[in-house]
Amino acid sequence: MGASLSNLTEGTNGVGHGPGLGDIPESCVACVFMYLTPPEICNLARLNRAFRGAASSDSVWESKLPPNYHDILDLLPPQMYQNLSKKDIFALLSRPIPFEDGNKLVWIDRGTGRVCTSVSAKAMAITGIEDRRYWNWIPTEESRFHVVAYLQQIWWFEVDGVVKFPFPADIYTLSFRLHIGRFSKRLGRRVCNFEHTHGWDIKPVRFELSTSDGQQASYECCLDQTEHDDAYGNHKRGCWVDYKVGEFTVTDSDPVTEVRFSMKQIDCTHSKGGLCVDSVFIVPSDLKGRKRIGVLK
Repeated sequence: MGASLSNLTEGTNGVGHGPGLGDIPESCVACVFMYLTPPEICNLARLNRAFRGAASSDSVWESKLPPNYHDILDLLPPQMYQNLSKKDIFALLSRPIPFEDGNKLVWIDRGTGRVCTSVSAKAMAITGIEDRRYWNWIPTEESRFHVVAYLQQIWWFEVDGVVKFPFPADIYTLSFRLHIGRFSKRLGRRVCNFEHTHGWDIKPVRFELSTSDGQQASYECCLDQTEHDDAYGNHKRGCWVDYKVGEFTVTDSDPVTEVRFSMKQIDCTHSKGGLCVDSVFIVPSDLKGRKRIGVLK
């Protein structure tokens, strides 16, 4: 069976005596690749020369790029992409690209070529952030931005942000990435401290989003319910958790979409603290394979 597969792969130019995959014209292979995902294309490129050539075709990789990929390229110096093939441009854009002082990131998903963005806590308006009695910035490798905001204690909890970007047509989900408790490394092991954690089980936090074309969504939940597991069977304490705020739809990248988002717990009858705020993610809603909980970048 192994010999038969080898003959089929090599075709008439190899040791086989009958037609094989190697006899398929490169242009035909490229047409098939239009319907495959980038990982599938890269895997098939190993079969033979025709598949390898088709897997490097600009027409194939341009079909995998988002329709407005030039808007993302504009965030980079021209010398970084001027002489690149479309395959190399895809690889370049699949790595996070910073914009707006490095506090926001955009990239394309390697499996689908769809656009994702992230907004650091550094780019958000956080009530009391300048007062070290309430908030501190913690450097960490557990964030794409290498820093998170840590709340020790406050009465009025409010975080607001905005992102303005030419999102291509798609349905997007916006979520906050939060962590109950303070984490650190001790003797090479990750440990969590819940000394300041309080108040999140009394009243729910309200999450909201709105878009420039009038779409709105909201969600409420108590962040710290240690007696309950989340939907994935994990305790929320000591883990990064993505809190989904809602979805919005983009029908065209022009005009540019502005998305405003917030989370609030402004009931001043009690204080709350012991919370890390990392970022907000905006990703296509049906994007598969992205974990919703854990120590992730």
